[in-house]
Amino acid sequence: MKFLIVSFDGLRPDLISAQLTPNIVRVQRAGMTLSKHRTVYPSETRVAFPSLVTGATSSGHGMVGNGYLDRATRPPRRLNTSDAALLDALNHESGGRLMTAATLGEILGGAGRSLAVLATNTPGATCLFHHKAEEFGHVRLSGHFEEACTPDVFLREIETRFGGLPPLPPRGEPNLEGQALITSVFLDGVWPKLKPDVTVLSYGEPDTCSHLNGTGAAKTREVIAYCDRQLGRLVDWWEAEGKSAGVQLVIVSDHGHITAHTRVSVMDFLRRAGFSPSNAPDTGVDVVVIPGQVGALYLTDRNEVRLGRLVEAITAEPWCGPVFTAPRNEVEGIARGSFGSHLVFADHERAPDAYFAFRADDGVDQFGLAGGTFYDNDRPPGLGLHGGLHPKELAAVGIVAGSAFRGPDLVSQMPSGICDFAPTIVHLLGIARPATMTGRVLREALGEPVATGMPDVPELEMFEAGLGSYTQVLRRVRVGDTSYVDGGWAESRAGRIARQMQV
Repeated sequence: MKFLIVSFDGLRPDLISAQLTPNIVRVQRAGMTLSKHRTVYPSETRVAFPSLVTGATSSGHGMVGNGYLDRATRPPRRLNTSDAALLDALNHESGGRLMTAATLGEILGGAGRSLAVLATNTPGATCLFHHKAEEFGHVRLSGHFEEACTPDVFLREIETRFGGLPPLPPRGEPNLEGQALITSVFLDGVWPKLKPDVTVLSYGEPDTCSHLNGTGAAKTREVIAYCDRQLGRLVDWWEAEGKSAGVQLVIVSDHGHITAHTRVSVMDFLRRAGFSPSNAPDTGVDVVVIPGQVGALYLTDRNEVRLGRLVEAITAEPWCGPVFTAPRNEVEGIARGSFGSHLVFADHERAPDAYFAFRADDGVDQFGLAGGTFYDNDRPPGLGLHGGLHPKELAAVGIVAGSAFRGPDLVSQMPSGICDFAPTIVHLLGIARPATMTGRVLREALGEPVATGMPDVPELEMFEAGLGSYTQVLRRVRVGDTSYVDGGWAESRAGRIARQMQV
């Protein structure tokens, strides 16, 4: 049995249709759609993809954001995990502890099996699929960035057979060449020669087009359709050859998108509130703000009084959504009004002193897509964003097909998550599951008996915290011993009362 995992970066499940994505629909009809599938928080690429390959949330694998402050060094340094060379250096500096949970590549390599990666994401994201590929002699190919490729002899062979790695397209234009290249390399190079036990083939679109054009824009839809056609080549091969060779298909996305509507400056606000913020540690800086749609605030002086003042300040602002600090009890964080970060499974030692999501709503954008948000970047409103806790950010694609899975044309209503694929794969391969995996085996998709005591109907979990006029609510769903973050929002006390009266 072998596995081909195909990822569409940033694809919202509600954009799948027979007209736009007929080949994704082909896979749905051949297998099972996980209709209640969710990603992790923060809903960022370089948090979610490590969760895909470790079967753990950021509290387990330690990739706490697309960027984070490394406090293990003196002085602390701001890290950008899109940098492949930096990730390799960090892994060596830490004695192989870049990720603090076992990855699928390590697990397979230790069992004498293989993992191949072909991706058009950033160099860092490509490396995070299998950051120790070199140690096991496994293939990792970037569609654009030589520094993310290994081994060198394989890259030279690909360049000879398929031409050099294409450059990225002009900013905002759909990335087409790279998607076609990695598809061809798998079909005509990797599979015939290596037949890996597991392959991750990751299309870096429609994420980039959504960020720069809008989630439902014409160019974004163009690249979705193009990536779907590349998937069609893979499905043609699967139906002609792969299926009989025991290949199982897994189609995923790492997160969804919602639409930016109101720009704010967190840095300017903190200055007005009496703090001395910066994007990096420096003399006189008392709070480091890691830029992005996920608010990550690192205090220089890490005391509860100062953290409490910081949380009190941001929760008074209309742009502030749910806020998380280190846990004080089963629900609350150590700062009054905050949730404990353990509720969203993001309480790693590398986590910021305070996470916050921008306040989001269910407004409909110019493309007819639900989900809007405040934001903090230099782009105009109307473009796609992700990272927070709106259900459309957390909603992710999950489709499985093959002899190991139930089908055809079935839809599971059982909640599932991106952490569940790695446990399911090692279970099917008969490999021992490491204790670091917190996801579950997708038994409902396998047609296997469910675990004793697992309910037929998931359990809803609701949490609430607040400070002054600020109230925040977190919704999770539980299946057996596994909980999934399903949404989070903030509102005024008056808004909460009005909402409760409507129920």
